[in-house]
Amino acid sequence: MGSNPLRFVLLTRDNSERIQRSAESLVRFLASRPGTELVAAAVVEEVDGDLCATADLVIVLGGDGAILRACRKLGDHQRPIIGINRGRLGFLADLSFEEFCDRFEEIRTGALDITDHLMFEAELRSADGSTETFLGLNEAAVSAGAALQMVEVELRIDDLPVTRYSCDGLIICTPVGSTAHSLSAGGPAIRQDLDVFLVTPICPHTLSNRCLVDDANRTYRLTLPDARTDVVLVIDGQIRRPFRVGDEVIIRRAKPKFRLARLAGHNYYSVLQHKLGWSGQPRYASSEYDD
Repeated sequence: MGSNPLRFVLLTRDNSERIQRSAESLVRFLASRPGTELVAAAVVEEVDGDLCATADLVIVLGGDGAILRACRKLGDHQRPIIGINRGRLGFLADLSFEEFCDRFEEIRTGALDITDHLMFEAELRSADGSTETFLGLNEAAVSAGAALQMVEVELRIDDLPVTRYSCDGLIICTPVGSTAHSLSAGGPAIRQDLDVFLVTPICPHTLSNRCLVDDANRTYRLTLPDARTDVVLVIDGQIRRPFRVGDEVIIRRAKPKFRLARLAGHNYYSVLQHKLGWSGQPRYASSEYDD
């Protein structure tokens, strides 16, 4: 990092007492370390992407959901993000508060692995002519919502008809998002630095419609041939919009890339091993029947 101080922005998940106590402890810790400068501290929902443009590193205190919000708020001003887990599972926010402090010198001196990851843009074109465009990191999902009824979704890729899914919903996700909703729906875990989109039907009503992996440079279009129930478009599990017959969702790669910063020993496979219990060969307890 040279002689210049390492410039941080601290973003917190919310204003809850638990999170803000952790944030105050972190601010005190950073202030006690030479060669660092805290540019700003804010709740994720209140941050302006321009605020982070001059930062060397963005610390997100919360969980994966807070990181999803943070990278959307950063927009075109993506900066390396390191997550301190104050949530639950934590695929992206995989550092504990204690490990962040214990290994801070590695962070301050730039001993980080920073990788760029695919983000997507979802454009909702409504039948009335209005449009909304959303930036996302994990997935865009079309869901039948609370009615628990089957929905039919037509998929076209680069204007070529692919299939009509009869299902409870349909997910188009990035590799980063492959370990989120898609994994719960039976989709595969995809290495995070691959340049692909994954299409995963939720409870498909035919054995022939399975997951599909295709190039991230292609354009994915979703429409409803008919709908017997309320259907919603959900971005990263956080943004919901009604999706009706005559509407169209267009999903394509976004220009910004999510920049994830990790310490040595924290990588895609180590996270899978730790978070999903991938411990390799089963370990059998010894018994009187052992040879």
